Amino acid sequence: MEINPNEVYTTEEAQRILKISPSTTMRLIKKGIIRTAKVGKQYRILGKELLRIVSPKLEDKVGKIYNKGRVWVHKGVDE
Repeated sequence: MEINPNEVYTTEEAQRILKISPSTTMRLIKKGIIRTAKVGKQYRILGKELLRIVSPKLEDKVGKIYNKGRVWVHKGVDE
């Protein structure tokens, strides 16, 4: 799937493109990793933002935040 930098995507479309879960998408939005515009009660994401997300420079930062969230969840389960 090709990402058009000037197109506006919904969170569901972005999830399919990035192949991530809804909870991961919201976590990345709330942390400010994915910059969005809120239209009514829904988020909209520019294509150029999705292209920025898949860049190797930012990928490491996203991975660290994702893993930090996983550790936090697993600590609660193991205790």
